[in-house]
Amino acid sequence: MGEHDEARRAFLLKSAVGVGAMAGTALPGEALARARGRHGGEAKAVESAPAKTTSAHGGTENRGLFLNEDEFATVAAFAERLMPGAPGKAGAKEAGVANYIDQALAGAYSDQQEFYRHGLKALDAQSNELHGDAFLYLKPEQQDAVVTALEAGKAPAFSWPAAQAFFNTLRTHTMEGMFSDPVYGGNRDFAGWKLVGFPGAQRLYTQADMLSTEPFKRAAIGLQSVEKTSNRRG
Repeated sequence: MGEHDEARRAFLLKSAVGVGAMAGTALPGEALARARGRHGGEAKAVESAPAKTTSAHGGTENRGLFLNEDEFATVAAFAERLMPGAPGKAGAKEAGVANYIDQALAGAYSDQQEFYRHGLKALDAQSNELHGDAFLYLKPEQQDAVVTALEAGKAPAFSWPAAQAFFNTLRTHTMEGMFSDPVYGGNRDFAGWKLVGFPGAQRLYTQADMLSTEPFKRAAIGLQSVEKTSNRRG
């Protein structure tokens, strides 16, 4: 991983810690509540029936709820350039960020569906203009050049949404997908929480935990685990 990738990872990790990394546990919760109210408890499939897999720590992966296959892969590639993986460090793809975004667009963020559809088309147009191919098929350094152009607002293929607006939205949703509770479709196997040392929804902190200045050592606990425990007790 190059210096550019390291700098980008460091920026996003610092940003995540700066907001407590755990705005991610509250914000998607609010979003999920809106989704349930809109869809009667279930996110509606917009295109074909989704393929489902389940993470070891909760959070069903419902690929294809809104994004088609190419769109899903493009979002995954874009998010990976924002939060690239490294040896021993999960990136956006490993954390399932695209799955989080896909589920959100099918539910809580359904008002942004056209924003994404138009933005992804403009992204490919800009990629073709600069490098002769769709974003998904560019080399990582070429993808970085496209992403940098969007961030700087220097992407003439974009009209609506504006290039910077699309970049900022993808960056925000990438952070949500990295650091929110796995129950919302991202942060697969607590990949994002492991990066920042966040313990999740622990049921109990000991006095030693509260006084310690060392990183928290116990395994992270997600909301789904807490709900299962509560149900068993009930």
